[in-house]
Amino acid sequence: MEAVRDVFVTGGTGYVGQRLVVSLLERGHRVRVLSRAASATRVPPGALAVIGDALDPSSYADALITGETLVHLVGTPHPSPAKAAEFRRVDLPSIDAAVNASVRASIGHLVYVSVAHPAPVMHAYLDVRTAGEALIEQARLTATILRPWYVLGPGHWWPLALLPVYGVMSLVPSMRDGAQRLGLVTIRQMVGALVNAVEHPPAAGTQRVVDVPAIRRGLSLAAPT
Repeated sequence: MEAVRDVFVTGGTGYVGQRLVVSLLERGHRVRVLSRAASATRVPPGALAVIGDALDPSSYADALITGETLVHLVGTPHPSPAKAAEFRRVDLPSIDAAVNASVRASIGHLVYVSVAHPAPVMHAYLDVRTAGEALIEQARLTATILRPWYVLGPGHWWPLALLPVYGVMSLVPSMRDGAQRLGLVTIRQMVGALVNAVEHPPAAGTQRVVDVPAIRRGLSLAAPT
């Protein structure tokens, strides 16, 4: 049986976040969810809502517990090239706030959902997410960085139409790496990888990167990378 952990989740009322919170609770972990007052009713039963602003580290840093795990899931829903301004307004400031709050509270482990890269599209989104990774590295936090490309699930099925394209790419040696790096993962695989990251943190002071193939196979945690 895994050790019971204290887990603080930002973005815990969203597409991935609600499912993650439920899974963590089912596995016996103590979970708190950062939420705006208007969204507190969307926090899954069993988790404690912490009212605060994901863009303002001072609004929740004092609620963090030294040594705990912070899972950062705040981000613009349904990312597209048209949302570049929103990426800069929400996604980047929120991870900056999470890093600052984590340092202030001396948390034990930060779990961050970034994005697979390099990629030929979504440049603004990639720039913001890789900037988030850089903030984590600069702060020397113990961290797991997951890099999915697209997470399939309810309301998020349209990329299935691209499966024939992925099939062709996987057959071409020069394109095979890209097809694997930018592959699709299911919501179940994503939540499973996040739970595994929470339960098996990397060595103190290291940052571990988990790519699409690792998310699909259940997240290999043999050693930090």
